[in-house]
Amino acid sequence: MHQHDALPHPEPAGLRGNHHHHAEDLAGRHLIIVMVLNLAIVVVQAIGGIMAASVALISDAVHNLSDVSSLLIAYVADRIGRREICAANTFGYKRAEILAAVINVTLLLIISAFIVYKGYERLLHPQPVEGMIVAGLALVGFAANAGSVLILRHDAKDNLNIKGALYHLATDALTSLGVLVAGLVIVLSGWYPIDSLISFVIALLIIKSCWDIMKEAVNILMNGTPYGLDVHKIKEELEGIEGVEDIHHVHVWNVSSRSIAFACHVIVDDQMLSQVDKLAQRVREKLFCDFGIDHPTLQFETRKYEDVGIYCQGIFCSDMSCPLPSKAVSHK
Repeated sequence: MHQHDALPHPEPAGLRGNHHHHAEDLAGRHLIIVMVLNLAIVVVQAIGGIMAASVALISDAVHNLSDVSSLLIAYVADRIGRREICAANTFGYKRAEILAAVINVTLLLIISAFIVYKGYERLLHPQPVEGMIVAGLALVGFAANAGSVLILRHDAKDNLNIKGALYHLATDALTSLGVLVAGLVIVLSGWYPIDSLISFVIALLIIKSCWDIMKEAVNILMNGTPYGLDVHKIKEELEGIEGVEDIHHVHVWNVSSRSIAFACHVIVDDQMLSQVDKLAQRVREKLFCDFGIDHPTLQFETRKYEDVGIYCQGIFCSDMSCPLPSKAVSHK
């Protein structure tokens, strides 16, 4: 039995390395600028929404806040995730962003529920809304989001998280246009219910976004199979590699939102260790190039156990027996 762990990927050297780190630092600075800009808009719109008695404008502020908090979480979690791996955390701190995302989503869902409640209350008991304030601050929000998109557009080419943030900022810009229209309708016609209706639409957008994030976060925390990966397809592809007889006891999970781990047992003919090393390299290349798996652990065996399936059903993924008593053993 021979076990191969994931090989570390070498860091870029020389000018390429300097360029890589410079790009990361520049993207980080751009993120900070966008966060500060949008946080200022959140404060202004929240105060303006209270002054104008507009639930829609407050909803737009919360929608912007959701993006600010998401960007902040991604930035802080990325910094935490760079901390060195230690004996107490052998996978590092990469899941810090997942825990933070769950907390953030929970708070946003509570706020969204309150917005829906206030909007419904306003429908039952309409109140005058200052349409000019609503339209003016919505226009400011649109300009801020459009400016944020321009600031981050180049960074999004090489960073999936920033690309996602860019999409949300563009959505925010469209939401602000909706609030702007609501403000103009109030100014021109005095039809106040449109304020509540727009707040419902914005709340639903926030809830949908939160639901998608929460679903992905729970899947990661539960070590579920990453979305988009087919375990049976992976098994089929690996078994198509020359020298691999069978793949079983497969585990695949997210270490973080950007890293996928994989473990399995590989049945091969009895052969020299050097030949197994070559085969392991081909398997790792297949996993990374075809499935984006960057942290594989492969356990090579020369015989197949009876009645073994693709998944590991017990604590031990082999026929090993423990000589210790069946009582739980505590390690301190």
